[in-house]
Amino acid sequence: MKNSNLNASSISYNDYKSSYESEENNKLKNRPHSKYEPTISKKDYDKLVLDNTEKVESLNSRVLTKKQAFVDFYNDWKNVKYKMGGSTRTGIDCSAFTQKAFKEKFGIELPRTTVTQVNVGVEVKKDDLKMGDLVFFKTSKRDKHVGIYMGDGAFLHSSINGIQFSKLDKPFYKDTYWTARRIMN
Repeated sequence: MKNSNLNASSISYNDYKSSYESEENNKLKNRPHSKYEPTISKKDYDKLVLDNTEKVESLNSRVLTKKQAFVDFYNDWKNVKYKMGGSTRTGIDCSAFTQKAFKEKFGIELPRTTVTQVNVGVEVKKDDLKMGDLVFFKTSKRDKHVGIYMGDGAFLHSSINGIQFSKLDKPFYKDTYWTARRIMN
């Protein structure tokens, strides 16, 4: 299932899978929560990365799909490790990841933290999620988490295992789901 619009820099499923299974990821400090589900299936990965819909104008003036813009951002950041409070290529947390994705790909300014991002845009019901919506989780009484909805029940985020795709129906995310916000049409 190949798509000619997909550029050669896209990561393969096997590379994606091995990146979150690395020993380095298992030794991370400042982990947000140990119950994050780290993976999606190869079928789901192929569908997320290779299926392009919803064309948008990117900042670099080439027409991309929303999905391709987020996949390109993933490819640019895929090897960056998680770091609580981090916002650089030496380590990035979930809210800095979403902030940078929207700024770099669409010119949309988001606040820096999850608890401030949850107040931006329009609230969306879980059943009405569209690609690019922010999805939020209450992972503990104090801790919150955010990712970018990619369609088909999956979202992209910076987690304990680094930058990855996860499924909303995984028990941890299903149990901790909080709300969603639409930032762009």
